[in-house]
Amino acid sequence: MTVEWLQSSESEVAYPAAPWPLAGSMWLTLFHLRRAVDGSRPTGLYGAAFVSYDEPSPLTYSELLVARAVRVPGARRRRASVTDIWVDSPASMAGGRELWAIPKGLADFELDAVRRGPLSTTEWTARDGRIPIATASFSDVSRAVPRTPFAGGTWQPGLPDTGDEPREAEIRGSARTFPARARWDVNPDGPLGWLTQARQLASVRIAAFRMSFG
Repeated sequence: MTVEWLQSSESEVAYPAAPWPLAGSMWLTLFHLRRAVDGSRPTGLYGAAFVSYDEPSPLTYSELLVARAVRVPGARRRRASVTDIWVDSPASMAGGRELWAIPKGLADFELDAVRRGPLSTTEWTARDGRIPIATASFSDVSRAVPRTPFAGGTWQPGLPDTGDEPREAEIRGSARTFPARARWDVNPDGPLGWLTQARQLASVRIAAFRMSFG
């Protein structure tokens, strides 16, 4: 597949034109926030995830994100709205902000994966410079599960550097999903410290996804 590349209006970084054909794996945990933090982080259900985007994606990088479901006027389904997100790719940051108003920042990531028989253990760490953001450890038992399709979308309220205009993106793809156990250690004094107020619920590993984003 030939991918068109665009030049960032804010920097000399180039990024793929929409939609992005992405492949990789996600480690996702659901949290319930009992008390509102601010206007963009009300009470409710949130998903926090570490993601590895791998080849043949046009961009390969790591990501930490937190998102919640929102109702968008005129839309039949709720959409995901990203409240906090970091990547280790300047091209992904520029494209995410300019194409879809996703508030991506840059961070450093560490990934350690071990497999012993059917048991897989994965540990992620994200840092904003010297400041820890979060560490999460996931374990799951690999098994033969069918690949299932998924569809959805994102809605973002806009960013100052993109004209403060709300923007949407469509998501379609397929993946294999496994239940997992997870342990999160979020720095209470870091940029994701508000998540320490939330109660951890269920976790899954979404393996070998292939999707179109945007």
